[in-house]
Amino acid sequence: MDRRIETKHIVILVPAGSTLLTTVGPLEVFAKSIEQFDIVRKKVNFRYETHVVSMGQEKMIESSSGLSILSEGSYEEIDYPVDTLIVTGLARYMGDESKEKMIEWLRLKSGSIRRICSVCSGAFVLAETGLLNGKKATAHWSKNEELSLMYPEIDVQIARIFIKDGKMYTAAGITSGMDLALALIEEDLGQAFALHVARWLVLFLKRPGNQSQFNTYMDCKKIGNPAIRRVCEWILEHLREDLVVEDLAEYAAMSPRNFARVFVRELRITPAKYINRLRVDNACQHLIETQMSLDEIADCCGLKTAENLRRQFLSLLEISPAQYRKNFQSSWCDLAV
Repeated sequence: MDRRIETKHIVILVPAGSTLLTTVGPLEVFAKSIEQFDIVRKKVNFRYETHVVSMGQEKMIESSSGLSILSEGSYEEIDYPVDTLIVTGLARYMGDESKEKMIEWLRLKSGSIRRICSVCSGAFVLAETGLLNGKKATAHWSKNEELSLMYPEIDVQIARIFIKDGKMYTAAGITSGMDLALALIEEDLGQAFALHVARWLVLFLKRPGNQSQFNTYMDCKKIGNPAIRRVCEWILEHLREDLVVEDLAEYAAMSPRNFARVFVRELRITPAKYINRLRVDNACQHLIETQMSLDEIADCCGLKTAENLRRQFLSLLEISPAQYRKNFQSSWCDLAV
């Protein structure tokens, strides 16, 4: 007797002017999972179907880079049950009436959608619906302060890759949409299959939802101020050492007060917090990629002791180093059916 196969419709809702990668990143992850689905087909009673849908009326959606995406049509034309909805940006180019109509559509449909997600500034669209009220959420690090000020009912979490709170999922932005998509696939099809998809896409699996997005700051070349850029490059090479503002300011040829002011202006974080988060991020890499003990990792990252390493992980990532290693130092699993 043939099994009844359910279709899980994955809808990516795209506004004009959104970053291309916030759309095509998750889309490619799901597309690859569909391509590789034969591996798990006998174990599940569903299949994925992806849809790129316009937030406006135009089928052709121009991205911020100038490249255009051909969608299947407007969200108003959806005539199938949506399993997972991913909103990929702000409705900045929509008129007030059109925007409110789209927001109301989201509110009305939200009860029947299993997972509602945002990538980058798409969190602002979900915030406007009220669906994030009382929930933890995140957006791109440059937008989190604005999100918190505009929507104080939301518990905005800074520097997080993505957050799940109930059926609501919010991802930090740009490439984190791919992390989110892999996590959604893992929920449905297991870690082994998600690892398989990540390997095909040459992706790191996985930056967990409670891993800091702060590693995006480690590309010092993106820092505009030359003096601060030099200091950040120096910090990355000397994480094991005692790093104090006075010494960093001297390296930058600034007074400590001016250095701290310029640093916060450039990176939107204090030097001390920046250093601490880099140390934690560096420790994450060691936990996943090496067999070093917690004391050895704490020492080489500048956190001194395993106890301090544990405290910083619980504070920033809400997980212990030992549990982090257990969860995410995965070998490739046998996927044979």
